[in-house]
Amino acid sequence: MSVLRIRLAAVAVLVALGAAGCGGGDEPAPPGSAPAPQESQGRQVGDSPAASPSGGGANANAGLGASGATGTPGATKHVFPVQGNKGSYSHDHHDYPASDIIANCGLTALSPVDGTVLEVTRVDTWTAKVNEGSSRGGLSVSILGADGARYYLSHFSAVDEGIEPGTPVTAGQPIAKVGRTGDASACHIHFGLSPACAKTGDWWTRRGVIWPWSYLDAWKAGKEKSPVAELNAWQKQHGCPTKPTVDP
Repeated sequence: MSVLRIRLAAVAVLVALGAAGCGGGDEPAPPGSAPAPQESQGRQVGDSPAASPSGGGANANAGLGASGATGTPGATKHVFPVQGNKGSYSHDHHDYPASDIIANCGLTALSPVDGTVLEVTRVDTWTAKVNEGSSRGGLSVSILGADGARYYLSHFSAVDEGIEPGTPVTAGQPIAKVGRTGDASACHIHFGLSPACAKTGDWWTRRGVIWPWSYLDAWKAGKEKSPVAELNAWQKQHGCPTKPTVDP
């Protein structure tokens, strides 16, 4: 395939994502699927692997919210979250700050940071009829970075074995496979940056509060850049919201 055809294909995917992509809510529900009105945050820190998904809550495992990120940003490594840097992304997103990293289904998603897994969702319960914000990401992983920031990745087709709440991870470690679960019309990773706040359950903050693209630019170029300063500034202004400020 020529370079021109590859670029045209990438543009087509980006256009399709802008029309119906992550969080658009216009994809019809699969035939025979039942609405799922309950929240689905997945297993959280403190849950056993055999436990059912916990509803969490805005104050669950609170600890980093009041004082902002308390890690060591200068000593924390970051990488682009798709193996081989095989992903493209625009510098915008609908409704709230985040990035949709366009990548082929089945590619390996990587932990973008040294840190500890906070939440894992392995079952896709999202339906268009309900369009519940808590389940919109489908299969997902959130990570508390060693720098104190929270990193959220979703729409996976599968989450790797051994990736569980409380699991330590290193930057560049495989964690999942790119997919299109949840409210997604094309293969991609929804990538969000947020302060730790409640750590688990607060999906409205977890999905993203600052624009990630400048950090993705740096990591893709092999440069180190931490979002901690910008997240601390955001949290100083906004605190930790106890409910969605934008929905969907």
